[in-house]
Amino acid sequence: MKKVLASLLLASALLWTAARPADSMLRPAGEMQLANINVGDQAPELAFQNPNGDIVKLSDLRGKVVLIDFWASWCGPCRMENPNVVRIYNEYKDKKYTAGKGFEIYSVSLDQAKDRWVDAIAKDGLTWTSHVSDLRGWRAQGAALYGVNAIPMTFLVDGKGKIIAKGLRGAQLEAALKSLLQ
Repeated sequence: MKKVLASLLLASALLWTAARPADSMLRPAGEMQLANINVGDQAPELAFQNPNGDIVKLSDLRGKVVLIDFWASWCGPCRMENPNVVRIYNEYKDKKYTAGKGFEIYSVSLDQAKDRWVDAIAKDGLTWTSHVSDLRGWRAQGAALYGVNAIPMTFLVDGKGKIIAKGLRGAQLEAALKSLLQ
């Protein structure tokens, strides 16, 4: 029993480490205050550059159900989750919801290298258009604003901009979307 528990703890630690690059494990103290965003809160505005250099705002998607997806090209768990996100996006993007018209994804990358970020978007087939990053890694303004300290991390937002769920992936995300269908 002790060996099984030790193995599970080791596996958890490895997954945690895989989602955090070694050079950013120690965030400078006092550099930025992390928010605590909860279900029921109004989603704070996000406005960052897309790969073409254009500013894309979260509020541009108002009226739709939106998944805010914090991820990075270097994050193994994020990349493993991307096929699920792509499948769910393709299946639910044009549906009608009680909480909004259609489903969109607002992807916030915690990358620092633009080329790796753009390559991961293409390689993983992330076909939605709202991809943003300030290319500041763990010092990203969006991560601080939403209190993100591990990725992948998601926030599901209704058409009025209210957070209706957070931390959803795979089957949980799909179930939440199904429950919002008209």
